[in-house]
Amino acid sequence: MTSKKYGEKIKIIDREKRYLLDEAVALLPKTTWTKFVETVDMSIKLGVDTAKNPSIRGTVSLPAGSGKTKKIAVITTPARVEEAKEAGADVAGSDDLIEKIKGGFLDFDIVIASPDMMASVGKVGKILGTKGLMPNPKLGTVTPDIKNAVKEFKTGKVEFRIDKGGVVALGIGKVNFPPAEIKKNFNSVLSALLKVKPSGLKGAYVKSITLSTTMGPGIKVNARDAVEELQ
Repeated sequence: MTSKKYGEKIKIIDREKRYLLDEAVALLPKTTWTKFVETVDMSIKLGVDTAKNPSIRGTVSLPAGSGKTKKIAVITTPARVEEAKEAGADVAGSDDLIEKIKGGFLDFDIVIASPDMMASVGKVGKILGTKGLMPNPKLGTVTPDIKNAVKEFKTGKVEFRIDKGGVVALGIGKVNFPPAEIKKNFNSVLSALLKVKPSGLKGAYVKSITLSTTMGPGIKVNARDAVEELQ
């Protein structure tokens, strides 16, 4: 039944066409077929040598939000634990939380740490690093401004990073978002990627862009047009 439904939806898409953004976003709701509200996924193939540029990564604030609730853990000094909880952290602690993580506790999606706790965080660096959860100042997850960091990640700030195949993939909302909100999030992600373009890169930087719902077929977006719209 699943393959039959997918087969029906894939017929809606012209697999050879590179759609304008408006066209692609309008097609998204037509490709969904599950009972749950599917995520809109954006996949960007970059024209970079990942051996030379393995660390294309950063964060972007999605203006319309991600549509997902992120569980945030904060590691800070004992005096600031309550501040972190009041800011909206799902779990907050100091050395006690580090000990819990050592014991296997990983019920969170993002870890934010204050700089004065990073020496202690290093004790669980291998555990967090393996899961892609290690706090990083470049991503805004090591900061003295705990309150603002929690707020940003709760309201739509997300991380992006290139994989070994040269692809950046992330969710940019839910299929029931208004088209204008999907477009805003799309453009915010694309703008963020353009800002981290390696200097001296020859050839096309953004080679292809695909939008899809969680279980739906991919819709190819006209990458050149999308980039030109932002420049």
